[in-house]
Amino acid sequence: MNRFQHGKKEHGRRPLGRAQGRTAPDQRPRPGQPAGWQNVAKWYSQYLEGPDTYQDKIVFPGVLRLLAPRAGATYLDIACGEGALDEKIAAAKARVVGFDAAPALVERARRRNLPGAEFLTGDAQRFPAAVLNRRFDGAVCVLAIQNIKDMPAVYANAARVLAPGAPFVIVMNHPAFRVPRQSEWGFDEVKKTLYRRLDRYLTPMDIPILMNPGQRGGRPVTTVSHHRPLQDHFAALGAAGLAVDALEEWVSHHESDPGKRAKAENRAREEFPLFLALRARKMA
Repeated sequence: MNRFQHGKKEHGRRPLGRAQGRTAPDQRPRPGQPAGWQNVAKWYSQYLEGPDTYQDKIVFPGVLRLLAPRAGATYLDIACGEGALDEKIAAAKARVVGFDAAPALVERARRRNLPGAEFLTGDAQRFPAAVLNRRFDGAVCVLAIQNIKDMPAVYANAARVLAPGAPFVIVMNHPAFRVPRQSEWGFDEVKKTLYRRLDRYLTPMDIPILMNPGQRGGRPVTTVSHHRPLQDHFAALGAAGLAVDALEEWVSHHESDPGKRAKAENRAREEFPLFLALRARKMA
């Protein structure tokens, strides 16, 4: 089966960020509604343990290359989830401190029993005191920044705890090509090419994402994807005293099975990136 469905999106279980699911125009988070990631912690962990994930094939190797963790150094994982990336950082004999707003994910991270690792519950918009009182040799925020409303606060807090010159690696769903409800695939029958349609980009948007589509019974579980143009990220990083020294755009590693549109699909994968990676450094 091809990994493009009717020219719209790729098949398979894959959170292309921690804001993946189905857009939910009629579902809005309500006061007292549980946080989406707290309620899908088991599913997300099972996904990461599966074969051929974007995280395993594309995202984590790219993050480690940009971060270049050193033995004995200490790194911060902002919105660490269940600690899959931290296991790889710890394998470099580095220390790692991770925190996440979802206690269920933090508990799963702690169960890894990683040497030199510490996991805390905390909001990325207001770093835990135990984090703010420390200095780190590098930091990461991987596929989470689009789920955090106060993005400038994350960057400002990261700058506060980083040592001068330390790298800060941020990975997000590509904001120019993957705007929920505002971008989609189309097929040009004349040119026989798959193209990416984009309806909006520059306007910041808060877009609800339904995390349990098709589930019968129970209330919907939603998260919110906060779309921002690239200029907003650069402005917030600069205001925080962080200078970007690397920008990379990562494409899918999948290939379509033989078929009428396979050539067009494979070409489109090579041209339209799924993820945007930034590396910023703390200015002295």
